[in-house]
Amino acid sequence: MSYENLSGRTAVVTGAASGIGEAVARQLAAEGARVALLARRADRLQLLVDKMRAEGGEALAVAADVTDDGSVEAARDRIHEAFGAVDLLVNNAGVMLPNPVDDGRIDEWQRMLDTNVTGVLRMIRAFTGDLLDAAAQGRTADLVNISSIGAHMTFPNYAVYGATKAAVTYLSQSLRGELGPRDVRVTNIEPGLTETELKTHVGSAELSGQLEEMFGAIGGLSAAEVADVVAYATSRPRHVNLRQIMVLPTRQA
Repeated sequence: MSYENLSGRTAVVTGAASGIGEAVARQLAAEGARVALLARRADRLQLLVDKMRAEGGEALAVAADVTDDGSVEAARDRIHEAFGAVDLLVNNAGVMLPNPVDDGRIDEWQRMLDTNVTGVLRMIRAFTGDLLDAAAQGRTADLVNISSIGAHMTFPNYAVYGATKAAVTYLSQSLRGELGPRDVRVTNIEPGLTETELKTHVGSAELSGQLEEMFGAIGGLSAAEVADVVAYATSRPRHVNLRQIMVLPTRQA
């Protein structure tokens, strides 16, 4: 499906080196948006950007770490230099490190909080001014946060990951009160089981096996299917905000 009114938009997508972020970046570029792909893996990003440009898209590789203030600020400056102001931000970068809470893995907890929550806030701080300016000029402005079904459903050993995603969902709800009256749309998307690299973050053989069993029994969404939801939501008329979208495989309760 084509969403023509994404043409001419300027987008930033985090976690764009793989999975949902890569798929979102590729679809937005295919629809005519200028897309800055932000992630830590510079080589992987450049390969993707080269492919997107070969397909006729306008794309920029920006190696950055959302857990680092200076890195995010440098990324913002690089994007402004190349593309100008941004009117579409997709916060997708995230890590999933499941383990029992009584393992006490504070290193994993901190990494998930820094990436999944504070990383989102850093990006919002960097680009909210752009979004507000775009809206004030009568243009469409979107903030899209990729949360998870884990914000609502509990899974054993995923308590901290789920808590970070619940924070993103709550943040999205709250930001609508601040940004919506100024015509910036805030969309929170909560995918269920999706085929991404998050599965490879699971270090425990037992937990990895359990996850594979779930995919086998339920089947997962493709990253491209989630990306299509992002493209649909951000291509609506500017007065229409699809505020909360939960997208699941049909077999996932």
